[in-house]
Amino acid sequence: MPVITELSARALLLDMDGTLVNSDAVVERCWRRWAARQGLDGDAAMRVVHGRQGHLSMAILLPDRPMEQNIEENRLMLAEETADTDGVVPVPGAPAFLASLAGLPHALVTSADDGLARVRMGAAALPLPPVLVTAESVGASKPDPEGFLKGAAALGFAPADCLAFEDSEAGIAAALAAGMQVVGIGPRAAAHHPTVQADSLEQVEVTADADGRLTVRVG
Repeated sequence: MPVITELSARALLLDMDGTLVNSDAVVERCWRRWAARQGLDGDAAMRVVHGRQGHLSMAILLPDRPMEQNIEENRLMLAEETADTDGVVPVPGAPAFLASLAGLPHALVTSADDGLARVRMGAAALPLPPVLVTAESVGASKPDPEGFLKGAAALGFAPADCLAFEDSEAGIAAALAAGMQVVGIGPRAAAHHPTVQADSLEQVEVTADADGRLTVRVG
């Protein structure tokens, strides 16, 4: 019998790429092209880019380059990624998972900008949560906890009452730093010590009590 873990929360904070939307095909295409132009190893670049805003990934990969150049190249990268939706699909279980959250407090907390978030959620035919915390909303990208803290505040709950869903090292670190438990989604998450791990959203069930407390069953 599978082991089922139950977590309790008042609100859910959801990452997008890798957690709700499988955009790996686009990310691979765009970032490997960028890495090749910089003379960088594509595999090494891909180990860095997930979960962060692009200009910060560039700063890690090219530490001696001026940040102004990274910001400008990230602007071009965002345009490239937004125009490319080939292969963007929902993570298994995401449609039913989001449908089960209708009317419950939840927010999207993503390192994508608003335009990219809307395009990718639309390409995957997923409904947008009622609250969006995007790149424009924060001064510091994941792994800084600012995005998750802002998501909790926007929903009106203390961080400790929120449960985060994440797939990346940077995202899991951000949520833990915000004082939240974390459900890791997919194979990338397993190595980064989330509170509990699920292969996909097909293994996650959310129910609400009469007082609004959410029970999240994983397994």
